Amino acid sequence: MNSVTTSFIVNLDVPDLAAAEIFYTAAFDLRVGRRLGPGALELLGGPTPLYLLQNDAGSAATEDGDVRDYERHWTPVHLDWVVADIDAALARAVAAGAALERPIRERRWGTIAVLSDPFGHGFCLIQFSDAGYDALVE
Repeated sequence: MNSVTTSFIVNLDVPDLAAAEIFYTAAFDLRVGRRLGPGALELLGGPTPLYLLQNDAGSAATEDGDVRDYERHWTPVHLDWVVADIDAALARAVAAGAALERPIRERRWGTIAVLSDPFGHGFCLIQFSDAGYDALVE
């Protein structure tokens, strides 16, 4: 029997749940859903729930001995926030505490800005052109 995934959720480790709640609700207009005990918070208002999970810096991340580090880091998995007005979204994110790493750049498919949250997680703001990614189809 085949199984089809019809939805997904996003989990994001943070060292300070209260500070992360303030940042993500202010930067992206998300709202608190459920508090799942003292160390987890559900944020709603996006296309999928975002779960903030409190995990201290230096705590075990894998069974192989990797530990969590909240300095700025790179990962191949990150959030792209699709926005209608990239200038307004950028101003809002920076005002909430995001760091702008690359200013707004034009691409064939739209515009992009690269930022990081106060916890070292990189993310992008994307405003698609009318063609969007179809501008890349050959």
